[in-house]
Amino acid sequence: MFGPEKFQRIADVVLQHSEAEQTEVLFLASEEALTRFANSYIHQNVTQNDARVSVRAVLNKRIGVAATNDLSEDSLRRTTEQALDIARLQVEDPDFQSLPSPAPVAEIDLFSEQTAHCSPEERARRVGVICEMAKGKDLKASGSFSTGWREIGIANSLGVNAHTTGTEAQLTTVIMGETGSGYASTLGTDIESIDAAAIGQEAVDKALRSADPIELEPGEYEVVLEEYAVATILGYMAYMGFSALAMQEGRSFMRLGEQIVGPEISIWDDGLDPTGRPMPFDFEGVPKQRLDIITAGVATGVAYDSYTAGRQPEQTSTGHALPAPNAFGPVPFNLFMGPGKTPRQELGRSIERGLWITRFHYVNPLHPVKAILTGMTRDGTFLIENGEITRPVKDLRFTQSILEAFSEVVAISQETRLTGGFFGGTRVPAMHLRRFRFTGATQ
Repeated sequence: MFGPEKFQRIADVVLQHSEAEQTEVLFLASEEALTRFANSYIHQNVTQNDARVSVRAVLNKRIGVAATNDLSEDSLRRTTEQALDIARLQVEDPDFQSLPSPAPVAEIDLFSEQTAHCSPEERARRVGVICEMAKGKDLKASGSFSTGWREIGIANSLGVNAHTTGTEAQLTTVIMGETGSGYASTLGTDIESIDAAAIGQEAVDKALRSADPIELEPGEYEVVLEEYAVATILGYMAYMGFSALAMQEGRSFMRLGEQIVGPEISIWDDGLDPTGRPMPFDFEGVPKQRLDIITAGVATGVAYDSYTAGRQPEQTSTGHALPAPNAFGPVPFNLFMGPGKTPRQELGRSIERGLWITRFHYVNPLHPVKAILTGMTRDGTFLIENGEITRPVKDLRFTQSILEAFSEVVAISQETRLTGGFFGGTRVPAMHLRRFRFTGATQ
């Protein structure tokens, strides 16, 4: 790791050398170590290190961005000049107002020494637990276990100066049998929070129960969605519609002030909540804050960065900028869905005939304004009959408006689970929905 002093020296070189009206320095450094396994043995250990400086120069509403992974002073000066040269070649953007001004940033402990310096032997020991579980049931384990650290520093000529370091460990496995499979995954800041035995048992149990699946006709079914499936849906909702840019361009399903899903559903973003995957500021150095997106079914807010906020009078950034240049707009990537009142094991007890879904795969948006997604079930799809899981089912393709599905909530679990997401993490409950449309079977 480089540390705040090294970042400050980098920022000083760029800001002092820049002739732009406004200048931003973004420093990203990381190390990720990855252990991959397949057929119940480890076949790869890799480590990747990277450090990158990106410079954004603003000149008369013209913006240029240049980047380098050469951290020498000469390279930083050349990169700063390149950003300015690029800005001179751009057309003016009348919607651009300014880079952000400084604001206090919360201090959050995101770092674990054990995780940052985890050895291949330690990862192998935990992977070995899963592989032995699979072998004991004549199954095959595959997956990955990653550990590492990341460092982010942001400074600009208006006085923004923020720096943070953090660690992450993530373990994911798919257990395969002859005719069935099971999936499980977990992540955390501290490797000590990774329970390999629990993850292995979850996936092994699912693989055993998935054997010899039956075919099921397409149609509408009551469903229980596990947390993995719910998290995938929330990630695509964020991508399609939780951004101010999507609203400004008329392609979002969010209608602020209107009831768009059932009153049981509340969704928010909070980069400071330690039960998620915290990050104290965004990629412009704007402090994180809680953003209520859907409250009791009503659309209440979307994510802004400095650019999209500048397009609306009296609006400010909510702290959701991605690194420049950015065509996606702001994205909330520390998502939460509020829990319900039903114990997880009681979900689906009222279903006469429906489906239990572990997770979704190969999901794509079909109609962003209507929040229609298509995708497939995977690694554990089961028939529910008279409130009990009875038989495994071959995977099905769905085509469904999420707004419609979330408007008929039967129950939400008391428990929630943290899953990986885009830059951040998503903490969600499991859900029982009255209707979910399946349009075909997978082969």
